[in-house]
Amino acid sequence: VVLLVVEEGFYCTVCIMGFGDLQTDDGLQALNEYLADKSYIEGYVPSQSDVVVFNAVGSSPSPKYVNALRWYNQIASYNNDEKLAFPGVQKPIEEYGSQTSGGGGATGGGGDDDDDDDDDFELFGSD
Repeated sequence: VVLLVVEEGFYCTVCIMGFGDLQTDDGLQALNEYLADKSYIEGYVPSQSDVVVFNAVGSSPSPKYVNALRWYNQIASYNNDEKLAFPGVQKPIEEYGSQTSGGGGATGGGGDDDDDDDDDFELFGSD
């Protein structure tokens, strides 16, 4: 696991990169949690990121890792030629599976997040 700290105002203040060793229970648990609300490692279609992580897992995860097993079976359903045709570029395994904490989203974070901007425009003209 690689720990990366970036400046406030970027996507995250602390990013934990990678799943760890995907041949261990800890690594599979991290993958399982990551996939709890995702179908693929990155994006909405299978990509080269899925191939990298699939190869790192090596064999079908235990049924106790339901999300990881679902994902693994999906990627395993493709033959090698289909996997080679997935979009994207393969990166080192450590670059997949970031879990973020702290500051937030693509536009920054860590600043003053005013939720009262819905009062700026009154659709029906009432006060």
